[in-house]
Amino acid sequence: HVQLVESGGGSVQTGESLTLSCKTPWNILRDNCMGWFRQIPDKEREAVAGIESDGTTSYANSVKGRFTISQGNAKNMNRVYLQMNSLKPEDTAMYYCARSTKIYCEISADEYEDWGQGTQVTVS
Repeated sequence: HVQLVESGGGSVQTGESLTLSCKTPWNILRDNCMGWFRQIPDKEREAVAGIESDGTTSYANSVKGRFTISQGNAKNMNRVYLQMNSLKPEDTAMYYCARSTKIYCEISADEYEDWGQGTQVTVS
């Protein structure tokens, strides 16, 4: 089991930005896929963005052009970030980072073995 710790959530106005951070115990992206998911009550967890070990990124259509997933720099390679710009009320959700041991990032939450505790993002 790998411990993942998210931070950076909060309450913002429409159009503002937030950066979420996922702290991992090592440079986990070296041989894993890391994903960001979000969930609202009574809905399934939705894939938002993923990043693979070679730097390939993928995004849900609803966030393309507004969100960016990235790994930290050389001093912070144990962090994965989600930069969220132009936030909308429909982005309101609990956001989770997750690890998959698969080479390619999958959309299904079932493909991810480890999850953080989540960080709430509220846009009004």
